[in-house]
Amino acid sequence: MALMLKISGSKLAPAAIRTLRRRLLAWYEKSRRRLPWRETRDPYRIWVSEVMLQQTQVKTALPYYRRFIREFPTLRKLAEADLGDVLKRWEGLGYYARARNLHRAAGMLAAGSGGRVPDRWDEFRALPGVGDYIAAAVLSIAFDRPHAVADGNVKRVLARLLTMGDPVNQAASHKRFQAEADRLLDRRRPGDFNQALMELGALVCTPASPDCTLCPLIRCCAAHRGGAVASYPRRDASRPVPEAQIAVGVVFKNGRVLITQRPAQGLLGGLWEFPGGKLREGETPAAACVREIKEEVNLDVSIAEPLTQIRHAYSHLRIHLHVFRCRFTAGRVRLNGPVDHRWVRIAEIDRFAFPRANLKFIPLLKQRAAAGKAVRKGGRSA
Repeated sequence: MALMLKISGSKLAPAAIRTLRRRLLAWYEKSRRRLPWRETRDPYRIWVSEVMLQQTQVKTALPYYRRFIREFPTLRKLAEADLGDVLKRWEGLGYYARARNLHRAAGMLAAGSGGRVPDRWDEFRALPGVGDYIAAAVLSIAFDRPHAVADGNVKRVLARLLTMGDPVNQAASHKRFQAEADRLLDRRRPGDFNQALMELGALVCTPASPDCTLCPLIRCCAAHRGGAVASYPRRDASRPVPEAQIAVGVVFKNGRVLITQRPAQGLLGGLWEFPGGKLREGETPAAACVREIKEEVNLDVSIAEPLTQIRHAYSHLRIHLHVFRCRFTAGRVRLNGPVDHRWVRIAEIDRFAFPRANLKFIPLLKQRAAAGKAVRKGGRSA
């Protein structure tokens, strides 16, 4: 450990830092990806991109960003939109609190500052969903404010560049990585420098098999010099992710199905779903489905057939979803947990935003509905 600290970033000389900045920015000018949020200085559009890129790869976020900006081209348009419409445009991207917070922040700015994105740290950082990373990224890129970012890509680059032994997946290490990012930041071009460091981590200094031959910083990289690139960054062992068994019922009544809306706050807040819940110990999925529907929406149902099984992973939980087709038998909807409900035709279901786990079996519902319609039509023709 003592050796590692000796050759860490605290020993990088000012002249070496100036050379690092020059080489990194020259590489970025030549090698950066052409992305839509890099073709604008509009702080709103840059903000949307940074929110989407949290926990999401560029190739996944890109089509969502284009659709979102097409639908909500300005902060005021986003503020005026219904939250349900915003969540629908976000559907499938995950981490829906990002969308809820962005919508809420847009409303606050439209009401209080005429739709202007603040260019000062304290004002912008105080908005819902704006943490240190988002504030530093948007303010540096849109307004050239001298704030350094320290996201996962940056931490990986710094860990190798400076042979930092701090575990990158521990919150306690963040302060040290942030201090090194602050020290290296080119304050004349903070936005470009931040993007260059992130781009280097995304394209060259990757988690597995980094291509050091393409790295503009190879000559000042302590890990490369010591033949220890594979040893960085350090990570503490992650805890095993638990799995939950969940039963879900697609309840049919008079040609419509029941969907319920989750509370606005919390995991998957504001999204629509089919009623259901976790299995109790020793309970069969079918029994759990009937019980959960009774407890959640006050309806008596019977199981018509198992529809499918779905496996889906969140960052903190894996779920095994047992999906059943259910017949309504009695009762009136009285909600216990959900905040709203609808009886909708399958053809109308795309109007509502659902969690990704539900999206995995909705195509099967559409397929079954189309097949049933074709059978009924053929019978009438005969």
